[in-house]
Amino acid sequence: MKQTMLLALPVLLCSFPVFAAPVLNSGDTAFMFITASLVLLMTLPGLALFYGGMAQSKNVLSVLTQVFSVTALTGVIFVLYGYSFSFTDGHSLNPVIGSGQKVFLRNITTDSLTGTVPEYVYVFFMLTFAAITPALITGAFAERIRFSSMLVFIALWATINYIPLAHMAWGGGWIAALSVQDFAGGDVVHINSGVAALTAAIMIGRRQQFRTSALIPHNMTMTMTGGSLLMLGWLGFCGGCALAANGYSMLVILNTLLGGFGGALSWMLLEWRIHKRPGLLGIITGAVAGMVGITPACGYTGPAGAICVGLLTAPVCLFFIGRIKQRLNIDDAFDVFAIHGIGGIVGGILTPVFALTLLGGSGFSAGRHLTEQLLVNVGVILFTLVFSALTSWIALMLAAKICGGLRTSRENETEGLDITEHGETGYRFGNN
Repeated sequence: MKQTMLLALPVLLCSFPVFAAPVLNSGDTAFMFITASLVLLMTLPGLALFYGGMAQSKNVLSVLTQVFSVTALTGVIFVLYGYSFSFTDGHSLNPVIGSGQKVFLRNITTDSLTGTVPEYVYVFFMLTFAAITPALITGAFAERIRFSSMLVFIALWATINYIPLAHMAWGGGWIAALSVQDFAGGDVVHINSGVAALTAAIMIGRRQQFRTSALIPHNMTMTMTGGSLLMLGWLGFCGGCALAANGYSMLVILNTLLGGFGGALSWMLLEWRIHKRPGLLGIITGAVAGMVGITPACGYTGPAGAICVGLLTAPVCLFFIGRIKQRLNIDDAFDVFAIHGIGGIVGGILTPVFALTLLGGSGFSAGRHLTEQLLVNVGVILFTLVFSALTSWIALMLAAKICGGLRTSRENETEGLDITEHGETGYRFGNN
C-alpha cells in the first residue's frame, strides 16, 4: 500500500502531527464499500471460475469448492483474530506482529473510524485481501489434494504467514517503516501466494497425467468469464487502497486497468509469433500477469508507465512458463507461481523505475534516488521469498501430519475429486 495512504491507519497516526480528529466522509465510505465488494467479486466468482475452467471436467467442482471454502474459512479467521494481529500494536513485538486488542473485533464500534471511513468498512476491505491471497494458492495443487488437508493447510498458513506479513507490511511493522514502494500488495498477496503455491506443488507432487493432453482446460468460456471478473474486481483491489474517493484513486484504477491491457497485448503478440496463432487463454493470462505487475506500481506511475509495466511483466511470466517451468518439471497446475510470484517480482522491481518523475511517475520519498529505492524493494522481495517458503513448508508439513498426508489416493485422482471428495459432479454428462 502506498506511503501516503498509511496516514489513514490508526496504528501510524502517532507518527505524524494530528491537528483534528478524523471525520466520517460518506463519499469515501461508499467508495470503500464498493471496492471491497469488487475484491470479493474478484474471488467469488471470479477466481473460482477462472480456475474452474482450467481444470478437467471431473475436477471442476472440487476447484470451485476449494476457492469458496478457502474464502469463507479465511474470512472467519480474519475476523476472529487476523485483523487484530495484523492491524493493532501496543507491545514490544510490534515490528513483526500486532496485538490482541481487537480479537473478535472487540473495541470496534459503529463510530470507530479508520481515516474518514468506518472501521467496519476497513475490516471488510482487508478481509477480502486476506481471503483472496490463500485462494490463489489453490490453483497450484488443483486436482490432487485432499480437501481436509487443504483446509488445515490454509488455516495454518493464514495464521503463521499471512497475518504476520500483513502486519509487517501494512500494520505498522518493520517493512512499513522502510517506505517500500508497493502500493497494493505485490509482496503480501502476489509474491507470497506464488511462493506458497510453488512450495505446495513441489511437496504434493505432479498429477498422474502431467504433461498430457488430458490436462488441457475443459471450459475456456468459464475461464474467460472468471478472468474478466478478476479484472473488474482488480480495479477495486488497487483503487480501494487509496482509502478515499478522489482523483488519485481514479488514477490508480486507470493504471490498474492499463497494466492489464498492456499484459494482454504483449502476451498475445508473443504467443502469436511463437505459435503462429493468438489464443484466448494466453490473452487472459497475459492480462492477469499485467495486473499482477502493476499492483505494486499503480500508485506511483503515470498511465503510460502503467502500460509499460504490463507490457514488460507478461513476457517474463510467459518465458518462465515456457522455459524454466518445463525444465524444472514442476506441476503448478494453473501457473500460480509463474503469474503471481514472477509477476509480483518483476512488478516490484519495475515500480521504482516507472516511479521516476522523468517517466511520469511520482518520484521517491525521503530524497531517495532510484538505486536506493530499488535496493529497498528488492530487499523486501527477498525477505518475502524466504519467509513465504519457510512458513508454507511448515504449514504443509503440519497439515500432512494432522491429516495423514496431503494427497488423495491414486484411485480417487483417476476417478476425479468431484465424486470422490464431494459426491457431486459439475456436469450431468461430462468427459475428462
